[in-house]
Amino acid sequence: MNQRDQAGFAAINAHASDVVEAPATNASPDARPKRHVGQSVERFEDPAILTGRGRYGDDIGIKPGTLHAAILRAPHAHAELVSLDTSNAVTAEGVRAVLTRDDLRAWSRPFVVGVKSKMEQWSLAMDRVRYVGEPVAVVMAESRALAEDALDLIKVEYRTLEPVTSIEGALKDDACVLHPSVQTNVISDRSFRYGEPEAAFSNAPHRVKIDAHYPRNTCAPIECGVVIAEFLSGDEGYDVTSNFMGPFSLHAVMALALNVPANRLRHKAPRDSGGSFGVKQAVFPYVVLMCLASRKANAPVKYVEDRLEHLSAATSATARFTTLEAAVEADGRITALDYDQVEDCGGYLRAPEPATFYRMHGCLTGAYDVPNLLVRNRVVLTNKTPTGLVRGFGGPQVYFALERLMQRIAIELKLDVLDVYRRNFVPANAFPYRAAAGALLDSGNYHEALRRSIAEGGYEELKTRRDSARGEGRLYGIGFAAIVEPSVSNMGYITTVMPVDARKKAGPKSGAIASATVSVDLLGGVVVTIASTPAGQGHMTVCAQVVADALGLSPHEVVVNVEFDTHKDAWSVAAGNYSSRFAGAVAGTVHLAAVKVRDKLARIVSSQLECKPEDIRFEGGRVYRDGDEDHAMPFGRVASNAPHWAPALLPAGEEPGLRETVFWTPPNMDAPDEQDRINTSAAYGFAFDMCGVEVDRATGRVRIDRYVTTHDAGKLLNPALADGQIRGAFAQGLGAALMEEFRYGSDGSFQSGTLADYLMPTTCEVPDPIILHMETPSPFTPLGAKGLGEGNNMSTPPCVANAVADALGVDDIRLPLTPSKVMGLIGIDDPEPSRPEFREAQQKTPVLPGGKALTAQGSVDLPASPEAIFAVLLDPVALAKVIPGCHALEEKGENTYRADVTVGVGMIKARFEAEIVLSDLDPPHRLRLAGAGMSSLGSARGNGLVELTPIDKGTRLTYDYEAQVSGKVAAVGGRMLEGAAKVVLRQLFESLGRQAAGKPVKSIGGSWLGRILGRFGRRS
Repeated sequence: MNQRDQAGFAAINAHASDVVEAPATNASPDARPKRHVGQSVERFEDPAILTGRGRYGDDIGIKPGTLHAAILRAPHAHAELVSLDTSNAVTAEGVRAVLTRDDLRAWSRPFVVGVKSKMEQWSLAMDRVRYVGEPVAVVMAESRALAEDALDLIKVEYRTLEPVTSIEGALKDDACVLHPSVQTNVISDRSFRYGEPEAAFSNAPHRVKIDAHYPRNTCAPIECGVVIAEFLSGDEGYDVTSNFMGPFSLHAVMALALNVPANRLRHKAPRDSGGSFGVKQAVFPYVVLMCLASRKANAPVKYVEDRLEHLSAATSATARFTTLEAAVEADGRITALDYDQVEDCGGYLRAPEPATFYRMHGCLTGAYDVPNLLVRNRVVLTNKTPTGLVRGFGGPQVYFALERLMQRIAIELKLDVLDVYRRNFVPANAFPYRAAAGALLDSGNYHEALRRSIAEGGYEELKTRRDSARGEGRLYGIGFAAIVEPSVSNMGYITTVMPVDARKKAGPKSGAIASATVSVDLLGGVVVTIASTPAGQGHMTVCAQVVADALGLSPHEVVVNVEFDTHKDAWSVAAGNYSSRFAGAVAGTVHLAAVKVRDKLARIVSSQLECKPEDIRFEGGRVYRDGDEDHAMPFGRVASNAPHWAPALLPAGEEPGLRETVFWTPPNMDAPDEQDRINTSAAYGFAFDMCGVEVDRATGRVRIDRYVTTHDAGKLLNPALADGQIRGAFAQGLGAALMEEFRYGSDGSFQSGTLADYLMPTTCEVPDPIILHMETPSPFTPLGAKGLGEGNNMSTPPCVANAVADALGVDDIRLPLTPSKVMGLIGIDDPEPSRPEFREAQQKTPVLPGGKALTAQGSVDLPASPEAIFAVLLDPVALAKVIPGCHALEEKGENTYRADVTVGVGMIKARFEAEIVLSDLDPPHRLRLAGAGMSSLGSARGNGLVELTPIDKGTRLTYDYEAQVSGKVAAVGGRMLEGAAKVVLRQLFESLGRQAAGKPVKSIGGSWLGRILGRFGRRS
């Protein structure tokens, strides 16, 4: 459902033929072309993509002799890198070379850090590893399979260190320091003061305070990272193709890390990208790494990131803990806010961080007229994946706290929450409005957006549903959220992390430069080139609409080139596809370039027609003097004649050719001032969300009954594409609210390595939102447009959280609101197991902290005596035959063995050097079997009590087993392992019984974890 202020917008499902004017070759002279901007033109990109003819990173042809890279990654969250032996890998089949830390210092430097710090991050781990998945070495081979095989041959010795796995842990005085040279895990600590907040708090009749926890999550695009890199001969540098999406300020970071001038690093981006949502910013470290790999191998190198690598080691949204307090008047008006924010940025502060903190700094007061503000920002390091840009970066973290606070104010002061919104919104007559911390909110009417949301979104009906549900004992709640959505980031905002003196020394940074080129060829064809890297937003379509309007053409007559090349295209520091830049900056700059082409043509034609340039009209594919359509000329002839074929006809002062490149930066952007005020973005859209939810008492499942989202994004360039962006952000925001979270063990092991463990919503879980539109054009962008692709990833999590809090009547809400968390909020515990043995197992304290814990209890009847079975357990040769995945078993001492064992999950496997110990021997009744091993993929430990009881036909073997795996094995198949461990153990002990009875031991194949997955496959 879509409703808009302005008439004439086509419905979303209209066909292009209904809304796009056909080429005007045979058009009537009286026909007037439609304006294309503002129409729901179908995407030009889709036919190629839907018919399998898209050109993605992995589709690009590679040179003969190109090698394929596989990365050896750290299995530990925190460990010293003691030694690295690649001798066996280097000589393996098909392997050309192996890149290690020993190669890096001669060819590269650490990445630039966003704060003044002695912290160093190289493209490979140097002295220690600081998160699971950190690159340790790169193998370059003739195929990816051969490269991965060679990874198993690299021997790495680690000395594990105490991990830091939480914000609270990082702040402890006795926490293990990740970077000894930094001497602390708090890598940045800044405080800010705007207005007179102390006086406001002192005079306020009420103070309302909340703690808010925002978890780590991601947006998981379908396509992962792709890099093709080549070290060029001589001093030419590097040539790279990747699906890195910007910001291209990071091009300088890459060049500095490679120790080459920026013009020696040529970067190209393909036409198509299988989604980004910000996370493909994290491709840039692999650009550097593959450049170095190419240099080591003296050949081009291709790397394609797999799903496990992407989830575990690419990037993550920051986790943030916020304590937020408001000074509040009796009527609910907020006079001051006090933020204490602590940001978890992972094992390294990797560029462009701390962008997530400071992108929102200027608009921390949100949509509210709050004159006084206190802020403390602390950035901490933990043994987790380095963070970066994830859709809406900074917004979800800020608004989850701020919008939860708005609800708490209403509850604690016993006010209608809508009245709290109305009394605090920036008034419509106050725009452009300067927020306390410096944001210049450009335009809007927040009160009208709320009014429309309530009136047209069915608020009265939702209240009736809530009353009815509660009358029947059901849990129903209504939630709201209001957010200001920044777009077109000021590149100077990141320097707000620096003290004033440091900023003065470094020089001011500001602006958001966009660039575009519009050219006309010698037959009058129009080509547009942009400095952006689209990831599904419809850049080609919208740019064609914009240029078509400027030149009087049909969008289908305009070709838009979205491939990007730093050596051939016009670009600058802010180029790229991020921070909702496209509508406000990129499309606006395309418009300016097209207008320059039009104006040049008008000057040329006016000299021939003896009129003023402003009298020349461009309509319907024709050019004519105003009032003289009978003598109109085809655009192609006019545009190709004098500029290309007859330059002698050009007026004095006009240059041949018809190609205009425009660089544009917003007029309202400055560097942070001496009071740390910063206008962090060029434009600020607005969204007001309302939702009704019902919570199932029995399961904890949250059902979205209705979701209404009202947007003001300035001028809408293509309403259908705008609604697509809103729906996408809503789906991802709903995932953040209800499902998505990166989970880690207490030892820092990553436990969300598959899409079975990192759950995302599907079409079954995502309702169709009611979308309402307003348009208050921005005075600061060329077309009046603002971004809207990130808003619902900011507004939906707090809106849903507020609705659930309303349904349950609770104060503290933590995302994601999974059924188990909701059941905990309801206050109903799981029922006690009915069987005594399961009740006993439930009461046991785990003996193996951290990692992925597996437990299994059971019994099996074996056709052998307890004495025979016990004898097998004490015989190394016989025991080796029944231990799954055991290649060799060597006695090291009394009841102690060294084992060579393969452990794996499906295709993820590793060979462990393990120690097996038998203890608590009470022959032939019981013993304890324990083992621990290390491999390149992590550690594994197990501990099981085995009891033997005589029965009529042999022995009943009872087992109580616990195991733990960490590293890559733990990250894959975790939820399957837990349910299937008992199946595999039963097979193990049945094999033991056959061995004891003198019967042939059946092969149960592969590793025990691998057989678990095989078992599931057979059952399915």
